[in-house]
Amino acid sequence: MIGVYDYTVVLTYLSTCSGLLGIIFTMTEVGHPYCGTLFLMISGLLDGFDGKVARTKQNRTDLEKRFGIQIDSLSDLICFGILPATIGIAQLRVNGRLPELSLTDKQIPNNMGLIVLLISIAVFYVLSALIRLAYFNSTTEERAEEAKIKGKEYFTGMPVTVAALVFPLTLVVHWFVRADLSMFYFWVLFIMSLLFVGNFKVPKPNIKQFIGVFIVGLVEFVAVIFILFFS
Repeated sequence: MIGVYDYTVVLTYLSTCSGLLGIIFTMTEVGHPYCGTLFLMISGLLDGFDGKVARTKQNRTDLEKRFGIQIDSLSDLICFGILPATIGIAQLRVNGRLPELSLTDKQIPNNMGLIVLLISIAVFYVLSALIRLAYFNSTTEERAEEAKIKGKEYFTGMPVTVAALVFPLTLVVHWFVRADLSMFYFWVLFIMSLLFVGNFKVPKPNIKQFIGVFIVGLVEFVAVIFILFFS
């Protein structure tokens, strides 16, 4: 079979499966935005360690390295591009802002303009994530050379994996304030879209910053678990 199947890509495959399950749960009748958020955070956790695990293997071939880079970006598009958009759509449906539309229904909803705007924002978000990931892969060699010269690695634009921290936080706030923050969620989608394709430098986090981010993500994860199963 084509592809790579050793332990260096297992976490990436699991992250992709988690993202797909999140999409399924948010877009089906039984789905709920918090279910999708839970899978989004699981994907974020797995993605945070997949590169570190891959680098533990000695003498990786060039094919394995290139395959790892490509499969990671494709997985990120599903988990941190498409899934957050579907969480937003699920939130609209749960809050009653997205009516059931039918081709045989001749009556146009009063909020049709707002629905089109919000769906357009979701599409723009996915497109921005796609562009950012493609640009990241296309500039791998340039970034490596720059890192050698400056001695520090940078991201250009906001990494899409930040979605695993930002969007769960918006839904946790949504639950605590007991208000409909659907519009706020889509504003965050729009702002994140611009940050993905923005031409600015973001330093790659060091180990202390990574631990800090991990702790924040863990707190959010516990909060989402509590909301889903104990509230």
